[in-house]
Amino acid sequence: MYHLRFCTLVLALLSTACQKEAVAPTPVPATPALPEHLTLGNPSGATANEAQPTNYLLLKPQYAVSYHRDQGKPNWVSWHLSTTWLGAAARQDDFRADTDLPSTWYKPSATSYTGSGFDRGHNCPSADRTSTVADNSATFLMTNMMPQAPRNNQQTWANLEDYCRTLVGKGNELYIICGSYGRGGTGSNGYATTLDQGRVTVPARCWKVVVVMPAGNDDASRISGTTRVIAIDTPNDNSLNTAWGTYRTTVDAIETATGYDILSAVPVGIQQVIESSIDNGPTS
Repeated sequence: MYHLRFCTLVLALLSTACQKEAVAPTPVPATPALPEHLTLGNPSGATANEAQPTNYLLLKPQYAVSYHRDQGKPNWVSWHLSTTWLGAAARQDDFRADTDLPSTWYKPSATSYTGSGFDRGHNCPSADRTSTVADNSATFLMTNMMPQAPRNNQQTWANLEDYCRTLVGKGNELYIICGSYGRGGTGSNGYATTLDQGRVTVPARCWKVVVVMPAGNDDASRISGTTRVIAIDTPNDNSLNTAWGTYRTTVDAIETATGYDILSAVPVGIQQVIESSIDNGPTS
């Protein structure tokens, strides 16, 4: 009788253990958070892989870059702009080669555009990174530059950049993605297709997408069909209009021109709404 009771007890314990094991939930791995400056997506699927030299990812604390080794300039640069990034740091003007590029690659230098008639045009602006000297200095890496017609860089784009910072001053935060495409632009010395002995491509067009939302948290999830999205596509030409609103377009049109998926982290249904509309908001 004792052995029968013992066996019955053992079987009961084993049965209970098996039941607990059977019903234990399988842990679900957490979805890794995207880097701050890629919160709305990685437009070209760039990776830090030397075997992908025309779409090479550089993740800086201040911004993210898809770099094109064979064109000597970015495909695009993406960054977050909020009050956290703005302060009193002075403009550093320390243009220099980016040593984060693979050691065997040619690196555009501070003098690569000299005498060309094109500005060293920032993608992520110096004035968007004034919280610290280090942040401002990072914007002067040549991997953040594109050959830009002076009138475009100093007036048309500068006007939009200033307007973006006024939006931050009114309680908003922005996600900005910009870049260039095509080949051949007109600077102060006339038309050119390349600089620096052919190692830097002069783009034909310069584009920018600005997503505007009230300051808050969980930013990608707060974007809706009514979120303001400003998209411009300008000719890289020294005779262009200085009013950036003249060049408003749709995100869809920029994606068609570049082949990128610019707001890929935004739900598809919302993308379809905000990417097909031309902004008609104020310009100053």
